Amino acid sequence: MTFSDLNFIFRLLPIFLIIYYLTPSKFRPWTLLAGSLGFYYLNEPRLIVAIFAMTIFNWCIAKVNARKKWKWLLFLIIVIDLSGMVFFKTSGLLKLGIVIPLGMSYFVFKLISYQIDLFKGKIEKVSFCNLTNYCLMFPQIIAGPIARYDYLTANTVWTKSSEKLSQRVYSVLTKIEEGLKLFVAGLFMKIILADHLAILWNDIKTIGYESISTPLAWLGAYSYSLELYFDFWGYSLMAAGVGIMLGFPFISNFDQPYFSGSISEFYRRWHSTLGLWFRDYVYFLLGGNRKGSWRTAFNIMMVWLCTGLWHGFTLNFLIWAGVLCIVILIEKFVLMKWSLAYKIIGRFNVLFIIPITWVVFAISSLKNLRIYLLRMFPVVDVSIAVNSSDYIKAFINYGVYLGLALFFALPFVSSIYKKHKDSILITLILFVMFWVTIFSLANSSGNPFMYLRF
Repeated sequence: MTFSDLNFIFRLLPIFLIIYYLTPSKFRPWTLLAGSLGFYYLNEPRLIVAIFAMTIFNWCIAKVNARKKWKWLLFLIIVIDLSGMVFFKTSGLLKLGIVIPLGMSYFVFKLISYQIDLFKGKIEKVSFCNLTNYCLMFPQIIAGPIARYDYLTANTVWTKSSEKLSQRVYSVLTKIEEGLKLFVAGLFMKIILADHLAILWNDIKTIGYESISTPLAWLGAYSYSLELYFDFWGYSLMAAGVGIMLGFPFISNFDQPYFSGSISEFYRRWHSTLGLWFRDYVYFLLGGNRKGSWRTAFNIMMVWLCTGLWHGFTLNFLIWAGVLCIVILIEKFVLMKWSLAYKIIGRFNVLFIIPITWVVFAISSLKNLRIYLLRMFPVVDVSIAVNSSDYIKAFINYGVYLGLALFFALPFVSSIYKKHKDSILITLILFVMFWVTIFSLANSSGNPFMYLRF
């Protein structure tokens, strides 16, 4: 069961919100924990024991390290947590018949950030309930974002309020309204935009990469880029919306990345919570940019090596990360010396290189990847029975969704929403978007979020 499941939207979420707010404030963390464990059990009943056992083990280590501050113990628990993630990620490649738990990478990264922040004194008290909620809270456990521990402690409804009952009810309803609007926007992006663009990408795979024209290959690359964007941004907005309904602050994970001026900036705006995690717990710990250009370049390469491995242990992810790392190094150490060139080439990189790298990201088979890239750049003819006008049919079938995707990717759309989100017009638009999305959901089998298994 995911956030786009009708049972979650109309049954599980409303019932849980009622139970959550009927619970006295000091017990709401336990209510959230019970709900999170139940939600994870519905999605991954076989592996919840492994996830919960890792959490308890980390809590035991945290209790010790909160007092002793042993570096060797911090190092040990990080190695153990990473080993668990590596084991599950490699089990599929080794065909051991073990499925990686949903959200395993996000879960492990939260554990690591907790242990490091605790060691640095940023966390004052070790609480089993808080630690477990931080790692397993159901809005974020499946596909992030990777919040920090202070996100949990910033909850505004876990402490007793001196306000009158009517004021508390109004505050709760305001939070639910704000969160619901974000949830609806994210749901629309996922179901109407991402899922329909996914059909175009699946059509291309069905045709066969060797049988698509060069224009369709490029159209596929850009449509997949938009599909991935709205799938993941949609999930992030839905997760943020549910979090706000539960009293947590808004957490941003995307900030108009396709309007960035360089690939470096793109990845500061794309899945920003992951980028900040690597910055704080890998790049800075290696020395950041404080030890000269060569060391900075090495640290950047280490970050991108970790990023590639985080996504998976297949070669396409390492190629994807390697290409991006090389371009970022060129931008940082070469292009930045010439302001005009940096602006022009950096923008070109975002609009041209990013879609190509998403193709590398999407196709794990190196043979198929080679064929697809040669259809994009037909320097060698690998084509078989190509219909030269196939891209026209694709435009006819999916042009509406491509147009909508491009429209919702424009920065002014988000700006208008932020400025007028409380207006009646925006509320009516979201109301229509919601029921259009529900109608689409009711007439389709649904498509899982693309980042569920990372």
